[in-house]
Amino acid sequence: MPAAPRIRPSDLFTPDDWAPFQARSPWIGPLLVLHCWAVIGAALAVGVIWPLLIPLSIAVIGTRQLGLAILMHEAAHGGLSPNRRLNDVLGHWLCAVPVGASLAAYRPYHLAHHKYAQQAEDPDLVLSAPFPVTRGSLRRKIIRDLTGQTFFKQRVRYAFQAFRTRRDEDMAEGAVVTGRSVAAFLLVNAALFAGLTLAGVWWAYFVLWLLPLTTWFPMVTRLRNIAEHACVEGSATDPFRAARTTRAAWWERAFIAPYWVNFHAEHHLFMHVPCWKLPALHRAIRGRPQGARMEVADGYLSVLAEASART
Repeated sequence: MPAAPRIRPSDLFTPDDWAPFQARSPWIGPLLVLHCWAVIGAALAVGVIWPLLIPLSIAVIGTRQLGLAILMHEAAHGGLSPNRRLNDVLGHWLCAVPVGASLAAYRPYHLAHHKYAQQAEDPDLVLSAPFPVTRGSLRRKIIRDLTGQTFFKQRVRYAFQAFRTRRDEDMAEGAVVTGRSVAAFLLVNAALFAGLTLAGVWWAYFVLWLLPLTTWFPMVTRLRNIAEHACVEGSATDPFRAARTTRAAWWERAFIAPYWVNFHAEHHLFMHVPCWKLPALHRAIRGRPQGARMEVADGYLSVLAEASART
């Protein structure tokens, strides 16, 4: 099993230049989790007070549900807190479980992705290998996301399959991250429903939490997956091309790619750099000759155009 090619920080940076990227903060990670839930709460309140804005609230909440998954990913790398126990509690109970995931199941799966990125053993290779596809194929995938079909397949059918077989390692990502956390997911979601019921807006759980979770969240997760690895030539042999970075406009960060998830090439080069330092890392790498080899897109629309260019 050949591992993905790697570079060392010393290949690019002096010890003094690299030192800022190694430092971990005890408070930024928890504040990001708080920020994510605050945005969800604000968008939910907007949808309750002004029902005409419910479609906007659904998009914002669905993107922040992806934000919870991104912060779970950060916790998988130990990035939410230098305190391992706090990191795992935040990453599991406040990030993973509410969207039907399990930090304990996701961490080994994701670290295998880093170890074998774009190799045959990469468990995420199935997400990028089919691309490019035709425009019709991409359109059908997005329609399945927005109509709840993807959610049902990944978060319901796979979960039952995992319970039946007891072999999570043989499942796709949807089962790996749900099969071990169904009870916790139901418990947390029951608490959300109870809280909204006590507030007199029981319907908001279904319209402003469950609906985004089953529609917008799967769609932006797909867009994120496509942007990260699809159609990057040389990704299996060059560490600078193991992933794509996408320059995201403010509206893309608000509705598609929160919490610096668009800086994915930098994350694959140095996976233990905290997510909030990735923009600075991007500038530092691009300022060196090797940085010219990185795959950098000018926005998610350009990525989707490339990913759907097959005739």
